Amino acid sequence: MKTKKTSKAPVATKKTSRPAPAQETAPFSAPDPSFEKAITVDQFKKTVEFHLRCTLARDKETARQQDWFYAVSYAIRDFIHKKLIDTQERYVHAKTRRCYYMSLEFLMGRLLRNNLISTKLYGVAVEAMKELGLDPEVIMDEEKDMALGNGGLGRLAACFLDSLATLGLPSVGYGIHYEFGLFRQTFKNGYQVETADNWLVGGNPWHLRRSAFAVEVPIYGNVTLSYDENGNFRPRWINTKSLLAVPWDIPIVGYGAKTVNYLRLWEAKATRDFDFNKFNEGNYIDAIREKASNETISKVLYPNDKSAVGRQLRLVQQIFFVSASLQDIIRRHKKENGTLENLADKVAIQLNDTHPTIAIPEMMRLLIDVEGFSWEKAWDLVTKIFAYTNHTLLPEALERWSVPLFETVLPRHLQIVYEINRRFLAEVEKQWPGDDQKKRELSIIEEGMPKQVRMATLAVVACHSTNGVAALHTELLKQTLFSGLYELYPERFNNKTNGITPRRWLRSCNLGLSKLIDETIGDDWTADLDKLQQLGKYADNANFRKRYAAVKRENKVELARIIKELCGIEVSPDALFDVQIKRLHEYKRQHLNLLHILTLYHRLLNDPKFDMVPRVFVFGAKAAPGYDLAKHIIHAINAVGAKINNDPRVKGKIKVAFIPDYRVSLAEKIIPAADLSEQISTAGKEASGTGNMKLALNGALTIGTLDGANVEIKEEVGDENIFIFGLTVDEVKKLHSKGYSPWDYYNNDNELRAVLGWLAGDYFTPEAPHSLAPVVRSLLEGGDPFLVLADYRSYIECQERVDKAFRDKDAWTKAAILNTARVGKFSSDRTIKEYAQEIWDLDPLTE
Repeated sequence: MKTKKTSKAPVATKKTSRPAPAQETAPFSAPDPSFEKAITVDQFKKTVEFHLRCTLARDKETARQQDWFYAVSYAIRDFIHKKLIDTQERYVHAKTRRCYYMSLEFLMGRLLRNNLISTKLYGVAVEAMKELGLDPEVIMDEEKDMALGNGGLGRLAACFLDSLATLGLPSVGYGIHYEFGLFRQTFKNGYQVETADNWLVGGNPWHLRRSAFAVEVPIYGNVTLSYDENGNFRPRWINTKSLLAVPWDIPIVGYGAKTVNYLRLWEAKATRDFDFNKFNEGNYIDAIREKASNETISKVLYPNDKSAVGRQLRLVQQIFFVSASLQDIIRRHKKENGTLENLADKVAIQLNDTHPTIAIPEMMRLLIDVEGFSWEKAWDLVTKIFAYTNHTLLPEALERWSVPLFETVLPRHLQIVYEINRRFLAEVEKQWPGDDQKKRELSIIEEGMPKQVRMATLAVVACHSTNGVAALHTELLKQTLFSGLYELYPERFNNKTNGITPRRWLRSCNLGLSKLIDETIGDDWTADLDKLQQLGKYADNANFRKRYAAVKRENKVELARIIKELCGIEVSPDALFDVQIKRLHEYKRQHLNLLHILTLYHRLLNDPKFDMVPRVFVFGAKAAPGYDLAKHIIHAINAVGAKINNDPRVKGKIKVAFIPDYRVSLAEKIIPAADLSEQISTAGKEASGTGNMKLALNGALTIGTLDGANVEIKEEVGDENIFIFGLTVDEVKKLHSKGYSPWDYYNNDNELRAVLGWLAGDYFTPEAPHSLAPVVRSLLEGGDPFLVLADYRSYIECQERVDKAFRDKDAWTKAAILNTARVGKFSSDRTIKEYAQEIWDLDPLTE
């Protein structure tokens, strides 16, 4: 069949032998790439069919669900790429200032649904899939989570990228293109088992390889003292090993698709893949040794750092991604501006926690050793460009690198750090003359055997801004962790309370509630979460409460199905769904939750008259592979849950479900179904938390301590719509100062003593007696560092208030509605506006 040449899709012409069917079109015609008009269902459907046949070489009859997922993704990707090109052309033409967001984690999750919502093509795509005979939910479930992060830090970074694009702020995210994520979690006999999370095994439709922008990153070697042709001292870093960093870009679609930024992730490759001479000599392993060694760097997120090899790999990972990113920033800036003199006018770099802090000495090295700047000029640029976000109050979580390790991997950088420290200590001397103790306290180099490089101190010294992530957290940074640095640089410290993107954490994950809100107040809230305040007046409307409760129950039915599928446990959607989903750590106190479960179980078995609202306790958490006590806590929860779930005496009043392999896509199912949100960290230990915000937005009531962002959530939702218990920060401090003894609480509380003894025995693990005892020992013999026993009785009493409140379903629903209505402050759009205005000096640049 011949076709005419035309700019439009080819149209069939007549053959002399027989007439062509009316309006027949060529079956392989590509869709119109201009996207100037609104995309119709028919156009989207044809684009999906085109990619199925021409991109994937599959036909409808034999195509698998995964093929259809790719075809749908490629169809929307065509539109996204057009918008990406438009955005980047706009930035280049304006020679705009950009924010570069550096993070070791970006917990992106799945992107298809989110991209369809952000492009406002969700309804079109769903209808197109249905017309193609596909189940949209099945197709979207084919996508694997992008395993580029661990917990809240990485998910926050992903939310920030979404808000940066939605607000039209020129930006690029930088991280590592991990081949394997943290790990895939399963349970065997209740214990966590880790296996490789090969999220790329089936490919990925979103990332783009940008080989033309690959760069080399030097490590190891030694430094020689030399002078340049002008007689200036110029140390030379020689005998280095080079790593090849190859970038992959993931488009980040702002809501409405007016701006599409990107996340650039670096993959480690060998500069020489294959030693042909060694292969010919029969030395086959050595022929590929360099390739295997180099590519290890981007294999896994957070390699176990118990060993010296693991610690070295972590440091290499960090210099690898920050050096590649900085070289990329400098290349882009030179291309657009022709000079580095105005680098600080065009570049703002945000360090997301302490991991990327090595970027500071690396930028100094690039400016001095490569670009020929003086120390003073380079330092002036660095201190204007870099800003630092701290995410932890735990001193042990602040990175320290031993000087011997640092010298081995980065000898030139160690020289630079020492020089930064020398000049910094001169400032300390001016502020506190003759105070050697103050110098030891504030020094970037911590004395000891061996000496340590304090990376958080380096960040505060070099960055023009240091921010905490909740009001309480920021005040504690000033008073405790960085008190001396705050005295020296008070103007550098500020607060930026974390936030979450409403596009994913309501619009995308809770379609039923989003639809109800749209019908009630319109859909403008998606880009302006404060507009949810309008829902407050409907909390007293009986019909609205009924509809809101119906949505919650539908979500609970869906989660009950998932629990049955993944855990083999039958649960009732009419029970109270009590949810704790977060990284497993002692300070987050999943074991306090466990003690409450044991207390209820003990009461049920020993008091025939005990009455309680049926509860389903839902856990989701991964423990770091090297964190033994966290693994014991997981085992304890699973062992206790297995016993309770199969005990007929409980009569289904308690169910415990620890859902394996917690990840973003599971969170999107659990959060809309939650009734109660467990935010029970020790006061003063959680920097902010963002799970608390997601759960409150979706109508879960919080039970929590006055820690992190819980304090601000309480201020927003009102005391009557949240359950607060436990010691405050000041009370924690007083308790420690007078000497905390967990045995005092153990000996003075019969119920606590009973459940701890029960847990330490063999009742829950008869096949392995006393295997749960490590959890109990950590609370008694281990000193209970996070005050679980001190807060136990207050927690139990607060849970009794929860039980009473849940019995009045109408009042509970009203409180849930008010939580949804009053947490608009916690949008990441608000947070990013504050960063842009107060730290980055960054303006939107939209079409």
